[in-house]
Amino acid sequence: MSAPVNTARQEQQDRQRYDSPLPAARPTLVHALASEWTKLVSVRSTLWTLASLVVLVVGIGSIAVIQTTAYDYEQMPFTGPAMFGLLVGQVSVIVLGVLSICSEYGTGLIRTTLTAAPDRYRVLTAKYVVFGTVALGAVLSSVALVGFFAAMMHSGAGSGVHTAREWLWAVSGSVYVTVLGVLALAVGALVRHSAGGIAVMLGVVTVPPVLGAMLGAWEATRDVGQTLVTYSPPVALIQLFGADSSTGSSEAIPSDLAQLGLVGLVTAAAVAGSYLVVGRRDV
Repeated sequence: MSAPVNTARQEQQDRQRYDSPLPAARPTLVHALASEWTKLVSVRSTLWTLASLVVLVVGIGSIAVIQTTAYDYEQMPFTGPAMFGLLVGQVSVIVLGVLSICSEYGTGLIRTTLTAAPDRYRVLTAKYVVFGTVALGAVLSSVALVGFFAAMMHSGAGSGVHTAREWLWAVSGSVYVTVLGVLALAVGALVRHSAGGIAVMLGVVTVPPVLGAMLGAWEATRDVGQTLVTYSPPVALIQLFGADSSTGSSEAIPSDLAQLGLVGLVTAAAVAGSYLVVGRRDV
């Protein structure tokens, strides 16, 4: 009577020891990076969003360069015109950050991703690395194009002395916008909805200067309003590009490191929350 039972048990053990004849490498972060890169560049929305970023920064920046003269650059860096386009183009980076993860939730692709790669922290890390690299490369190259164009057009007599420091300002401004995009990706991981994530990030960028200006109209809340305006993303971006970011107050202007540190702390908190939430959810 025990022979059939032993046979069934032996078949079950054989199935558990089955090894696929196909070569199967142990998944690593490199595989996750390759997967996220393929997903990011194979989606049309990514290409359109990056194209809109380049068009806005290079297009608006080039128009600003054409409208200026060499004497305008006595007190302004050659990369300054790129700031005008980046003030608008940062919205493209934010949208791309949200779509990098929310589009997978919208189409249901996230289930396939997490089935093929069960380590959710590795998948999320790959998304942050791939998006951050692509966003920084696109922003920095667009700003550099405008800067080189301005230098070729107006580097003659009367344009003043220009040093490598102004290019460092451009790098810090590009890093600031990239960090905003990483914050958008973290918000997308938390809310899992494209429209909701974009709405939250647009509020982060636009509400502080508007609310600060409103609060600054009353004596009791003037200091709070001034602080909101000073540390708002548009004013921070203008300051990081080395342009005049005076808000009409006698208060000292915060350092560039203070502006980068604030957005870095907020982003780090959101990223930590995204790891915590994504690790606990079923999908």
